[in-house]
Amino acid sequence: MLDGTIASVDAAIRSLNLEDDMRAVLVEPWREIQVALPVRMDDGNVRVFRGYRSQHNAARGPYKGGIRYHPNVGLDHVRALGMLMTWKTALADVPFGGAKGGISVDPKELSTHELNRLTRRYTLSMHHVLGVNRDIPAPDLGTSAQTMAWIMDAYGSIHGHTPGIVTGKPIELGGSLGRAEAPGRGAAIVACRAIVDGGSTPEQSTVAVQGYGAVGSAAARTMSDNGARVIAVSNVDGAVINTSGLDLDELDRIIGEGGSISDITDADQLENHELLELECDVLIPAAIEDVITTRNAPNVRAGIIVEGANRPITSGADQILVDAKKTVIPDILANAGGVIASYFEWAQNIQVFKWELERVNRELDQLINRAYDITREQAGRTGSTMREAAFHVAVGRVAETIKIRGYVG
Repeated sequence: MLDGTIASVDAAIRSLNLEDDMRAVLVEPWREIQVALPVRMDDGNVRVFRGYRSQHNAARGPYKGGIRYHPNVGLDHVRALGMLMTWKTALADVPFGGAKGGISVDPKELSTHELNRLTRRYTLSMHHVLGVNRDIPAPDLGTSAQTMAWIMDAYGSIHGHTPGIVTGKPIELGGSLGRAEAPGRGAAIVACRAIVDGGSTPEQSTVAVQGYGAVGSAAARTMSDNGARVIAVSNVDGAVINTSGLDLDELDRIIGEGGSISDITDADQLENHELLELECDVLIPAAIEDVITTRNAPNVRAGIIVEGANRPITSGADQILVDAKKTVIPDILANAGGVIASYFEWAQNIQVFKWELERVNRELDQLINRAYDITREQAGRTGSTMREAAFHVAVGRVAETIKIRGYVG
């Protein structure tokens, strides 16, 4: 993933005719932290976990990026994701830089009390590099609003009440209405724009969503609300399909009650990997990275692929899809709804003034559409792909800020 991201940045640097000195500032992380996290487990034993934070670039504002809990988390992993956040915030034109953090752990193996202690240990180890005007974490894979509440509380025990230290936190602690649904809502908005640009309408379109979690479920719901037919979804429990359209209300009820996605009635089962190769108009991979590879990319039949997850398409697979005349909406555009809504939450915390949901959604729609417009215009003007265009815009904005600050040239 890191190599693919750097390749996209290098392509943008060439198209912008930027000098070598600028490349070094754009690519290299500005600060990276790796810590050991000793935690006493419920059985009385002590386990030591590894925690990370990669602060890639803060030229345009405080570092911003999620914290994920997953066994595969490592320094290279958060470095790549932190870099992606820099370009995502720049493309969305929100006043942040990019960062990402995490802990190498399977959160399903820990009790709630153990996760609480682990999160607080991580926060106490990182508090000196975090701050409402320094670095603002958010939820990511394996973390939640509850995790953000623990971080806020632990940070506050040192620095005092600081709700703006994290976003994506519970509403009761200063979270924003609409924040949880924002990443999926943004993905659906750009998917609908791509459908219309392709000469069709959402009402005429079928959709498959891989990863029916926070992002995927909101994307599916928003697509359905716009008239599209959601025919297949998947999560870790399995995948289901109904070519006439799935009953999302029933699906959400089943999952909300602790059931499995396969418990839905009036739907057929299929293998997770089969969903990526279904006959449909729009495919939204919203689970993890690297799910579409050179191995299965030739079998992808959707005309539009919207990257709801971070880098779900490998570089080699991306070229296969481009050669096949597929429209790929890149992650730094497709899932920017989350950081846009985080910006709104951060602003509300600073102002100590809550927004109504209607305002959050209206402002979100405006910013995500603006990002889509400038990307589409760049692609049309240069004949480039949407990914190339998005990185051109994002890298150009960060480079200009770096020049103004006097770091280069």
